Amino acid sequence: MINKVVKNVSEALQGVESGMTLMLGGFGLCGIPENAIAELVRLKVNNLTCISNNAGVDDFGLGLLLQEKQIKKMISSYVGENDEFERQMLSGELEVELTPQGTLAEKCRAAQAGFPAFYTPAGYGTEVAKGKETRDFNGKMHVLEKAFEADFSFVKAWKGDAAGNLIFKGTSRNFNPNMCGAATITVAEVEELVPVGELDPNEIHIPGIFVQRIFQGEHYEKRIEQRTVRSREA
Repeated sequence: MINKVVKNVSEALQGVESGMTLMLGGFGLCGIPENAIAELVRLKVNNLTCISNNAGVDDFGLGLLLQEKQIKKMISSYVGENDEFERQMLSGELEVELTPQGTLAEKCRAAQAGFPAFYTPAGYGTEVAKGKETRDFNGKMHVLEKAFEADFSFVKAWKGDAAGNLIFKGTSRNFNPNMCGAATITVAEVEELVPVGELDPNEIHIPGIFVQRIFQGEHYEKRIEQRTVRSREA
């Protein structure tokens, strides 16, 4: 029987080295691989290129890696909630490649599906298209975007089984599914790890073929990035 379970996050991140390119799932602080990020901080690997929708906040998520100056380059679509990110970017300490959000998702999905590149109209005529091949399709200009090439992909799911099958919960089904199988090695951390056969096949979002390692995470904070409330009188 297929068994991709590793005993802890330390074993899950074996082989991660400085200078690698890493994908990290999540959207804001929702569905981020908290355990994997904490282990990256502990390992003190540096000179990393990180592909993620955004860079967390100053004291959580990828913000923890930024604080320790472990990230050389960020490839993201939105980074507006992180003051340290802004400081490092403006000072030239951090290389930043801003990518339209849909293009970022598709570059992950293309890598997952084995497509080397694709055309998209997003970004044509802007800095995004600078130096890239363009082509007319039905009277509309498109930009050629290359699929990502990453060493590791770290994703967070709600439930998973020993074969690597994953179920995501709510809005954590964001960039996580597209990053599964989009790197050489995909590591999935889950809140609940069950034996093979316990997951309803009709509810599985990502089949285990896209996952190489899986472990049960712990101590999830699940922070709210921005909490907005109103008075009872409103």
